[in-house]
Amino acid sequence: MKQALIVWGGWAGHEPEACAHIVADLLRPHGFDVRLEQGAEAFADPALASVDLIVPIITMARIEKAHAQNLAAAVQAGTGLGGFHGGMCDAFRESVEYRFVTGGQWVAHPGNIIDFRVNVARRDDPVMQGLEDFDYRSEQYYMHVDPSNEVLATTTFGGQHAPWIEGVVMPVVWKRKHGLGRVFYSALGHVAAEFEHATMRTILERGLLWAAR
Repeated sequence: MKQALIVWGGWAGHEPEACAHIVADLLRPHGFDVRLEQGAEAFADPALASVDLIVPIITMARIEKAHAQNLAAAVQAGTGLGGFHGGMCDAFRESVEYRFVTGGQWVAHPGNIIDFRVNVARRDDPVMQGLEDFDYRSEQYYMHVDPSNEVLATTTFGGQHAPWIEGVVMPVVWKRKHGLGRVFYSALGHVAAEFEHATMRTILERGLLWAAR
């Protein structure tokens, strides 16, 4: 049986505990034994590299350098890493080790909760297969991203809230490799209710399965 570790915590506004249970319920039907842990100390586990998939849901938390290095080493050795929104790519702002693995860092969401369009960039990819462009209501994430990411979906910023970024095309969903490990990220999923959006849920479910060892 595959082993998945979901680590939740950090800023309560992202409803990390509720989201952790939703993600666990996504994974269990696919044969995962899922363990939920609270707090970044879970990344200190010396057996982390034996886990098949790690899902961080831990916005604006802090991580010890040694624990971030342990997590990075596990992914480099083949452990999958997958997640969404600030729970993964605004988890540990001060950790360059962590950001090198994830391939991106949130920096702004102009206008806060707004309506925007998500455009599928890779319809041939198994994660996006059969999906069309769709409308979404949430925080439209403006991110600093790694150019080595394989971008699967994008969004284009209007100028209503920050005129200087009008027309900027920003990755929303990507996958990448870090050593032997697969890394998946979706910027969608501000709170637990967003999992009711069928396309958002499908993208995350497929992405996590792709990332798992």
